[in-house]
Amino acid sequence: MPPPCRSDRLNVSTPYEQIAAALGYEAFTCTLAEGRRARPDPAATDKWMSPQGLRAGKNALFFDSERPYSAHVGGSARFTAAEPGSWGIAVLVRRGITVDDSRILHLPQLGRDRVRRAAIVVDLTVEDHQLSVIGTHMSHLQFGSHRHYAALKKRLRTGEARPDAVLLGDMNLWGPPVRIFLPQWHRAVKGPTWPAGNPHSQIDHILVRGAIEIVRGEVRPNGGSDHRPVRAELALR
Repeated sequence: MPPPCRSDRLNVSTPYEQIAAALGYEAFTCTLAEGRRARPDPAATDKWMSPQGLRAGKNALFFDSERPYSAHVGGSARFTAAEPGSWGIAVLVRRGITVDDSRILHLPQLGRDRVRRAAIVVDLTVEDHQLSVIGTHMSHLQFGSHRHYAALKKRLRTGEARPDAVLLGDMNLWGPPVRIFLPQWHRAVKGPTWPAGNPHSQIDHILVRGAIEIVRGEVRPNGGSDHRPVRAELALR
């Protein structure tokens, strides 16, 4: 079972936190699962791997801290040769911006999901204006992510975040239903983000509410992930 998330500021210890510090950021992270990272499949191409390949145990990532794999997958050469580690989410804040507080919002565990889900809330003061930035990675709709959206909507509406806020991350859901689940939030970026090689769907979003103005938003070029990154320029009204 993954260790509990910490909402305090992290000591610079892991390579990821060291990279964040070297780039001038402060890292707030939350571990969602323990598992293994496999080496690239020799037969892999730049195309997205088929669902049949995932079911056959050819995953790039294996998460077994919440649900164990079958003996076939757990005993496979690909699984046993994979590098153990942890997987989670992070919010990076540029140094020099005032951080007032941070906390973790844990979401309900879904029976079909292999990882836990949570949101990291970081309260900031920017040019004497108070706002919250929330980072998350939602589950899939077929796993029951509507429960997560309902829980997140309620918690962000009842004091867990400031009225002026930015919510962003891999939502694993298209823009229109995200807006239905989170009606008070507005999309800052519109454009396909997945799969990165030839994207046809937008499942990565930046959402805003309150006195935050959307100046511009864009989907950036393929940066090596299976998703394309999104970026937005925002202003405080």
